[in-house]
Formats: sequence, C-alpha cells, structure tokens
Amino acid sequence: MATINLVRGMGSFFKECEHPESRWPRCPHEYKIRYRNAAGRQTEESGFATQDKAKARLAEVYQARKNSPQSQRKAERIQKYGPMQFHEYVKEWKAGQRDLGPASLRHLDSLLEHHLYPAFHSRRMGTFDHKVVDAFIQTMERSGVGLATQSNAFDKLKSILLDAHRLGLYDENPLDGVAPPQYDPKRAVIPSPTQLQGIRTAGDDTFRLIADLMSGCGLRNGEAAAVNLKNLVADDVYRVTEQVNQTTKDYAPLKHRKEGEYRDVPLPTRTRLSILSYADTYGTVDGYLLRHPRDLSKPYPYHLLQNQWQRVVKKSDVDIPGGMVIYGLRHFFASNCLSHNLPITDVAEWMGHKSIDVTFKIYRHLMPGSIGRAAQVLDLGLAS
Repeated sequence: MATINLVRGMGSFFKECEHPESRWPRCPHEYKIRYRNAAGRQTEESGFATQDKAKARLAEVYQARKNSPQSQRKAERIQKYGPMQFHEYVKEWKAGQRDLGPASLRHLDSLLEHHLYPAFHSRRMGTFDHKVVDAFIQTMERSGVGLATQSNAFDKLKSILLDAHRLGLYDENPLDGVAPPQYDPKRAVIPSPTQLQGIRTAGDDTFRLIADLMSGCGLRNGEAAAVNLKNLVADDVYRVTEQVNQTTKDYAPLKHRKEGEYRDVPLPTRTRLSILSYADTYGTVDGYLLRHPRDLSKPYPYHLLQNQWQRVVKKSDVDIPGGMVIYGLRHFFASNCLSHNLPITDVAEWMGHKSIDVTFKIYRHLMPGSIGRAAQVLDLGLAS
C-alpha cells in the first residue's frame, strides 16, 4: 500500500487497493487519510472521493491543530527555550530539582563542570538530536572517561533533554536509538560469616555497633552513624529515619526519601542486643548513641569510621576478603537475605534502593536458583 506524505506534521493520504499510485485518480476506491490528532495519537479517516478532498481535510485538521491554544503554547515554549544556550537552560532546570540532597547536588555540579558544560555550554537547546548525544558518548569513550562516570553523565544529560522534550522542543525524543554507556559494576565483595565475626570485633565498641547495624539491618554507614534508641519500634524492627550527611556533617533525610519519610527494616537479636548494650555502657543524647567524641552536640563524623576501617584492614590477624570495602558489611545483609530465599522486592525496600533494578543489578548472582532447579520445582507440580 503506497502512502503520500505531505508537509511535515500535516499527515498523509493513501488507498487500500491493488491499484498502483499512478492509477489512483481513475481508480473507483476511496481515499483514506492518516494524521496525528491534538493529543498526538495517530488517527485515520476514510470516505474521500478525490485527492483534493483528502488534502483539503488534512489541511483543515492541520490548521485547527496549529491554531489550538495547546499548539500556540508549544510554539511559545519553542520560541523561548529553543534558542536558549544549554548552560542557561540547565540553570533553570536545576532550580526545579528540589528533591536533591546536598551530596546529590555536589555530584550533579561535578558532572556539569567536568563533562556536560565542556561539551554543550553554548549549544542551543533546539539543536539536540540523537546524533549529538551519540557523539558525546563517543567523545567520552575516546577520552578514557570511566564507564561509571560515562553512565552518570549520560543519565544527567538524559534528564535534561527529556525535560526539554516534554516542553515540546523536539518532535522526536533526542535519545531514541542512542545506546547508553554499558556500566556493569564489579561484584560486591562480601565477607563470610566467619570473616564477619573477626571484622566486627577487630575495632572498638563504636566500630562493632556500626558493623552490626550494617551487616544485620542493611544500613548505609551514614544511617548507622545516626542510630537512635527511639527507633527500636519493636523487638524485631528498626525504623531508619535519617542519616549523617557526609557533605553537611549534620543529620539529613534518607537517600531517595523526603523529610519525615522512613523505612522499617528487620532487626536481628544480635543487632538489637548490640544497640542496647552500647546504650547501657555509654548512654545517649536525645536517643542518639553515636556523637562526635569531642563535641557531643554534633553527629558522629564519617572520617572516624573510615580511620577505624583502615586500622582494621592493616591488622595482620584479621581475615578480610581481598578488595572488600566497609560497604561490604551492608552487602553481607543483602547476601544473607537472598541466600535464605527472602524476596528481592523486600530486600530492595529494606536497603532503601530507589528501584529494584539497582538491587537486581548488584546482587543477581547471589539469588539462589537456576533453570535446573526451576525444572525440578515445576516437575513437582506437574506430578501432583
């Protein structure tokens, strides 16, 4: 079936018959038209005896759509933002990112300064398309930029351009057909239960408490530093409500959470006893167990934990897996959950991941099961 396209955005007309296009004027079959309506959905109409009538209807629809208030607003946005330089648009876009915490803003600023502004600072927003984006990725590859940074820079550019696309600057998504950088994080290095026992007892009582919270409840180190006795909401549940932000060195909302939001996590007996024992020995300040050792009005600083970890790593009598970082204690929690068949959806929620894709990408290899095991389970059902 041949189709004749008119002016861009106007639509097309055609016939659904066996006759070639050259015979359409003499063919008795009716013409049909195809166009996108005001909502952007593809629409067809039929019953047109001549090409002129089909074209006239397409022109009528096109003009009505062009003169609609929605189209006029879109034209105004294109006129305003299309000639705008990238750095000007980003400044306005960034002002709307009110959900970003201090650490996320610092990361965004770093990506803008070192990667996005050098590539696009003065580029007009209306000139972006998939070729421009693909060339940006290729430039990062040639420059030897790490895959993790490539992925982060692409994600930020994607957010900015999708925002512009929603405003109507592009008829087609400028990211369509672009292959994003393929960042595949290294597998998490996780201690065995025996190694964990040696690690958690290799430091002082503060280090042991943080190790127990990270390995037992899956807390991030900043969340463990904000441990509070008031958050023991049940014998087997700990409520994670805040973290010590490494940038501001003060208490802050949880990562990917707004002020006042929280998540409840499982509280193993050993971790609960570790919290209670520490509180009995050292007391609390407004319920907080950990504070700055030289100023109890301030939260526990991250560098003290990192210094302890370095000392533990240097101890010759502590068995630590090669390549393990302190975050491996949190990885142990995920491994412990998944190896005991706890649902990955629950694990993602307990760990505070933004989406289950993050959990799956990092810990997929820890999930028990295989095609062979699945076949055995299915056989049990089929045999019953």
